[in-house]
Amino acid sequence: MKHHSIEQLSEALDAAPLDVALHRRMLEATQAEGDEAGYAAHQIALAAFDMLGPAAAPHDLALALYNLATVYSLKGRAQQAIRWYRHTLAVQPLLAIAHQNLAVLLATEGDSERAEWHRDQAYRLQRVYVEPALGTEQRRLLILNTGKGTGNIPLDTLLSYTTTSRIKYAIDYAREVEDAQLPAYDLVLNAIGDPDIAEPLAERIAHFTQGCGRPVLNPPEAVARTHRHRTPGLLASVPDTLVPRCIRLDAMPASAEDLERQLTEAGIAYPLLMRPVATHGGEKLELFGSIDALWPALAEVGAPCYLTAYHDFRAADGCFRKYRIIYVDRRPYPYHLAISPHWMVHYFSAGMLDAPWKLDEERRFLADPRTALGSLAVEAIDAIGLRLDLDYGGIDFTVMPDGRVLVFEANATMLVHREKPNGPLAHKNPFIDRIAEAFERMQIRTVS
Repeated sequence: MKHHSIEQLSEALDAAPLDVALHRRMLEATQAEGDEAGYAAHQIALAAFDMLGPAAAPHDLALALYNLATVYSLKGRAQQAIRWYRHTLAVQPLLAIAHQNLAVLLATEGDSERAEWHRDQAYRLQRVYVEPALGTEQRRLLILNTGKGTGNIPLDTLLSYTTTSRIKYAIDYAREVEDAQLPAYDLVLNAIGDPDIAEPLAERIAHFTQGCGRPVLNPPEAVARTHRHRTPGLLASVPDTLVPRCIRLDAMPASAEDLERQLTEAGIAYPLLMRPVATHGGEKLELFGSIDALWPALAEVGAPCYLTAYHDFRAADGCFRKYRIIYVDRRPYPYHLAISPHWMVHYFSAGMLDAPWKLDEERRFLADPRTALGSLAVEAIDAIGLRLDLDYGGIDFTVMPDGRVLVFEANATMLVHREKPNGPLAHKNPFIDRIAEAFERMQIRTVS
């Protein structure tokens, strides 16, 4: 019997993706090569082919290819998953979930244009995606989200796959008549956490949440209060807090002089930060020291955007620190600390893994925020949670030399994710578990 390499079989399957015999050969080849992910993927594909039977139509057999792609995705093999989702859609272009999953992978790989195309296809085909609880269902959670772009609350870490059935509803694609056709649900989570993205949908979201007859977590009016230019006013009454002044430019100023006038009226001096609306993770965030640098950059980026006063927060040791605390039902839970040599602090670029002392300092913060931050800062953080009045939210901040909290942002879009159990950041997981457990308790209280 002639043996074929994985590469040869891959080429053959690209030409004939529904050839069951080729999948069987690939199963044998991946097992022989010790490719556990490939073996599992083709094993589940063959199980689907057997279940569907040889008489099934090609568009039905696409399910086997979808299963194959999904296993590769779950195993972290993005390129193989992308390849097989494309084969799936070539056979069955109306499979919305394949478009959705492919969009996520392409976005992760940096192909934002094609990701957006597949995301749009997914939600044009289907607005409701139901993920049943894997164990004993305790509740059915309706998740309002937006299919276009980002701005949704990160949920995978927060929600139990065992007890919570998820009903995801892309309300920006849905007509109002579809609201009455939704599956039964016990609780609503408004996951459209970015107020800039929610703003054009404000009337639609409010109409739904006010008329759904179920409790709503993160009601839209609470999210709307967290616009960056509204945060200084929202937190103005909180003692020992420094919230940089911020303006939102909804249109390009008539001239550089007009821009200077607006900044002076807002009390914003240089240096200042510019960022487009509805961006996160420091995307296109820049620091400017003069109108000569700012004006041409603004002309290139365009409106709408935010201009925010910059406060130097370098500590005595020359490092910049950014703390993140998550609020669940208005109570604070420490999540992480990033320490960087650069003013734009990101955990992934701060060199945390290269400096054991940084991880030691993060551990001390997680274990005892009061000692790490000081009593003034902890009391301010507590008060900020009450002022935000979000069921789920968070704050990025640092502590100034005088003990005040310098707020970078405070809103509902804060990311939390678990770390590898045996990885160098595994010390964070018990604190992430506390956040998820608090979110679970809040759901129980809300629906009881």
